[in-house]
Amino acid sequence: MIRIIAAVTLMLIATSCSVFKDPPMKQRVNHVVLCWLKESGNKVKRAQLIQTSKDFKSIPGVLEVRAGEVIPGNRDIIDSSYDVAIILSFHTEADLNAYLKHPDHVAAVKTLIKPFTKKVLVYDFLEKL
Repeated sequence: MIRIIAAVTLMLIATSCSVFKDPPMKQRVNHVVLCWLKESGNKVKRAQLIQTSKDFKSIPGVLEVRAGEVIPGNRDIIDSSYDVAIILSFHTEADLNAYLKHPDHVAAVKTLIKPFTKKVLVYDFLEKL
């Protein structure tokens, strides 16, 4: 009988722990950035921009960062004119806004993005999960 009570107690403790887990996300805010370099195709500047973007993962509120260089395409629907694409994900729009004001992001815009790029295009969208 004691073993049964102990087993039931352990099962209750194990299942109650799941109550304290974060609830599943119901949405995600995505920030998509396309960059055209002043020196289009410059591999060093592409790499710098990609690495700096990946470092944004350490900014509070940033869930995920993906960044890479363009894959040239030959279909009419593909725009291969940009150099680097960056996607950042956040829980909320407030997290995105905080990221935009964060000193690391502001510094990167001032010292890297503005000096290296001739054009930047941004798309923000809400993804329902």
